[in-house]
Amino acid sequence: MNLSNLFRIALRAISKNKMRAFLTMLGIIIGVASVIAMLAIGQGSKRSIESQISEMGSNMIMIMPYDAERAGGVRMGASNIQTLKNSDYEDIKNNAQYVKAVSPNVSSSGQFIYQNNNYPSSISGVTPSYLEIRQLKIKSGYMFTDIDIEENNKVCVIGKTIADNLFPGGEDPIGKIIRFNSIPFEIIGILESKGYNTMGMDQDAVVLAPYTAVQKRILAINYLQGIFCSAETEDLTPKAVESITVILAGNHRISNPDKYDFEIRSQEELSSMLTSTSDLMTILLACVAGISLVVGGIGIMNIMYVSVTERTKEIGLRMSVGARGGDILSQFLIEAILISITGGIIGVLLGFVASYGVKVFAGWPIFIESWSVVIAFFVCSAIGVFFGWYPAKKAARLDPIEAIRYE
Repeated sequence: MNLSNLFRIALRAISKNKMRAFLTMLGIIIGVASVIAMLAIGQGSKRSIESQISEMGSNMIMIMPYDAERAGGVRMGASNIQTLKNSDYEDIKNNAQYVKAVSPNVSSSGQFIYQNNNYPSSISGVTPSYLEIRQLKIKSGYMFTDIDIEENNKVCVIGKTIADNLFPGGEDPIGKIIRFNSIPFEIIGILESKGYNTMGMDQDAVVLAPYTAVQKRILAINYLQGIFCSAETEDLTPKAVESITVILAGNHRISNPDKYDFEIRSQEELSSMLTSTSDLMTILLACVAGISLVVGGIGIMNIMYVSVTERTKEIGLRMSVGARGGDILSQFLIEAILISITGGIIGVLLGFVASYGVKVFAGWPIFIESWSVVIAFFVCSAIGVFFGWYPAKKAARLDPIEAIRYE
């Protein structure tokens, strides 16, 4: 019996029991749709994280003070550790290899006030290079200069959130004087909006000022709370970190890495950690969704068993007129594969609809990878063969005489 005849017989058998065939497909449909939707959510989250990290500066390096020696077992806050000096910043700026931009960082939290409006936030003392490191852009006005840093000028650049809350009437903030607690700062620039990052932090609730002004006029300190750097390229980040480590270890006269009074973190480490976590969650979600495929496969096996039992006499008649065991095996196997593949096609369409539904109604990022569709198809086809094989084998092994006698 040729393959086309077997397909026609299989299609005829399925069409006689449309509702039963559809209910059999339902497990496959739900399983394939769930796998595609879960993978789309997982990949969407991963790409969103990568995009947010890229916006923050994918080649950014953060140097923070570290209390290698603990006082009474209590760790001091980074803002109180005085191990990073202005000279460290200057040496990194002048001598570090593979480093493109460097900016010190000191910050203080408080209340920003303009007339009757106020907003709680923090002011960050940096240099103009901070814009390049964090990939920030000036929307209007201008960035403060090295002269402002040398003269400790009380000028600042503000983000959109600060502008909206202190100037709710739409007044132009440029040239206005705002107070940070009781200290006046003149607004000379406004940053372009960046919105919220993956961690839910508002990237526009920022105020940047010359680090010397924050150091001397607000905090009254002579040390740094951190140093931000940017490697020449993302691939050169490890080499830049190594160069910075050598400089700081020499400045602080520390040869034992376990005794370093500073720690260096790169966005590459953060990206690796977050994406690996996202990948793990994607795999877990896909595995949970894959359970539906297994359940659907069991449903196919169950229905094929029922079909073999119902059509025992038909099988006997076919075998008595010359059909071989291989023909009977192929017939029932084709039925199982047709059911699973048809369910897979419907499942893929439903998976696309479900994925975009999640994007529209829940607002979650999604990204449908082509390989997720291929995997779903491969798995549902494999399920059709795997779970359809045993009932088909049973049908092929029936004794023709006993089958004809079957009531």
